[in-house]
Amino acid sequence: AGLAALLFLYLLVALTFIDADTQLLPDDLSYPLLWAGLLINIPSTFVTLPEAVIGAAAGYLVLWSVYWLFKLTTGKEGMGYGDFKLLAALGAWMGWKMLPVIILLSSLVGAVVGIALIVFAKHGRDVPIPFGPYLAGAGLIALPYGPAITQTYLQFLH
Repeated sequence: AGLAALLFLYLLVALTFIDADTQLLPDDLSYPLLWAGLLINIPSTFVTLPEAVIGAAAGYLVLWSVYWLFKLTTGKEGMGYGDFKLLAALGAWMGWKMLPVIILLSSLVGAVVGIALIVFAKHGRDVPIPFGPYLAGAGLIALPYGPAITQTYLQFLH
């Protein structure tokens, strides 16, 4: 599990810097991350294989649905396909149960940074901000701490 986590870390860091620089998440890294997540979970390293497969499919479909809903209502593209693939890869590593944690963390941090850029750096609202670094950061937090975050949140609700 340790070597797998290092591969996970390496690929997410690489994807973060590439997306921040180019606003692209290359398939040459996203697909190996996705397949590695599925393969590493054949023996249930982090989650069971069915949870990993459902996580990959659900991760892709959630952001794909958001993309199309946004595009149909605004006529604009709000994110790229690389973001779908990255969330699918994160779902393959951590299963479908961690997707809400990843989506919430990445959206929260992305929104705060986006608002700060607009307000303080006079970053135009029409200038795209890559979402991949926030997804990757949330994935890096969720792999070791996701269950504890979920548990704390559920206790807070009760």
